[in-house]
Amino acid sequence: MSSLKVEDYMTREVVTVSVSDTVKDVISLIKKTKHDGFPVVKDHKILGYVSSLDILLCDPSVKVSDIMSVDLVVARRDMDLFDAARVLFRSDSKKLPVIDDESNVIGIISNTDVIRSQIERATPDKVWMLMRTLRTIHKVQVEEHFGRVRIVDLVPTQSKIYADELEGRKYELEKGLAEPLIVIQKRNKILLVDGHHRAVAAKRLKLKEVDAYVITIDRDVFLGMERTAENVGLKSLADIQILESGSHPLIEITKRSGSRNV
Repeated sequence: MSSLKVEDYMTREVVTVSVSDTVKDVISLIKKTKHDGFPVVKDHKILGYVSSLDILLCDPSVKVSDIMSVDLVVARRDMDLFDAARVLFRSDSKKLPVIDDESNVIGIISNTDVIRSQIERATPDKVWMLMRTLRTIHKVQVEEHFGRVRIVDLVPTQSKIYADELEGRKYELEKGLAEPLIVIQKRNKILLVDGHHRAVAAKRLKLKEVDAYVITIDRDVFLGMERTAENVGLKSLADIQILESGSHPLIEITKRSGSRNV
């Protein structure tokens, strides 16, 4: 985690308000975006922050300038993500506006982003491990580059995904937070190695392309994951079974039918 930076996980499209907005405007924005607070800016420069707590019991006509917080804790884009996590924890904040040297708001980092950075992350280590495996087992030369791949070209290597996890990936894609896929580019196909939930979510959102770590090999060898995919009839994302009734195996359902104990 120490090698990760704030800019790797911050939200770049930040919803902001102005000092002339009212409590009524902020309430409308909270309902529309589901966010619980917004940086207050003028000409892109940060002046303050207004949260849902700030507007409690306020008259709807009160101006943002009268209730916003001006003593702000902020982050820089090159700040270590671990340091940002410590600041969020110690300041009891949910979000930190990210600013540049001219105090322009260029992003926002939240405690959710920090958690997300540690869950199903397409790290360089994961890519390098796959490349090393290909070299060891198949004696091939491999290269990697970051690029875009077409959803329609992806051949899955995983036969099942979970509906609840799929909804989370759709949210991340809509917010521009999704991790890149990991794929192997072959002569006549692109094998999807990591990111099946993200790929199916992108298809459902009618996205044409997504970011990916693309691994290429110097000769056409038949990979074990290809054999597995062929054995279960996987040719496109449409062949993946979505488990609607089950939950991801890491999720334990704590609700017990018939129990009303607190």
